[in-house]
Amino acid sequence: MGPLGLTAIGALLLVIAEVVVFVLVAQAIGWGWAVLIGLATMLVGAVLLKREGVRAWRRFRAAVGAGRPAGTEVSDGLTGLLGALLLLTPGFITDAVGLLLLVPPVRALAVRQVRNATERRISPAAAGDLFGPRFVRAQRDTAPAPHTGAAPVTGSGGTADGGAVVEGEIVEGEIVDPHPRRP
Repeated sequence: MGPLGLTAIGALLLVIAEVVVFVLVAQAIGWGWAVLIGLATMLVGAVLLKREGVRAWRRFRAAVGAGRPAGTEVSDGLTGLLGALLLLTPGFITDAVGLLLLVPPVRALAVRQVRNATERRISPAAAGDLFGPRFVRAQRDTAPAPHTGAAPVTGSGGTADGGAVVEGEIVEGEIVDPHPRRP
């Protein structure tokens, strides 16, 4: 089954879950209150959709105008717009997810996930243009790796054998060692 089929099944399951949750909430608090809450969240979603859209556009234009990479602003704007759209969609499950996406710590986590997913799907050069330079800490081991000749990289930042820690910017291109080792 392809992605379109899985999406259709997921949408159908979401609709069924939304109807079940709506009926349960309506039985608990009353049908009138359930409908009123649903309409209120849709209204809030419409207001937030406009606000988040304008805010995202202004932040994007400011970043481009200042010559900064706009990837973070775009990711944050998309996350805010998704939260507002989910509030606009009828249903308590989508409302809950939409509200969560507007809470700052959850939104920051979602923005990081969007950035990571984007960086995995595009070239390193495009990711650098979109999100700016990425800085890494790496250490060069004393012995080259057996099959690639490249030195292993650790994330600890310290070395047990006193190896040098190298900090730098990831750039596209060939890695050239300015001090090649002699056999």
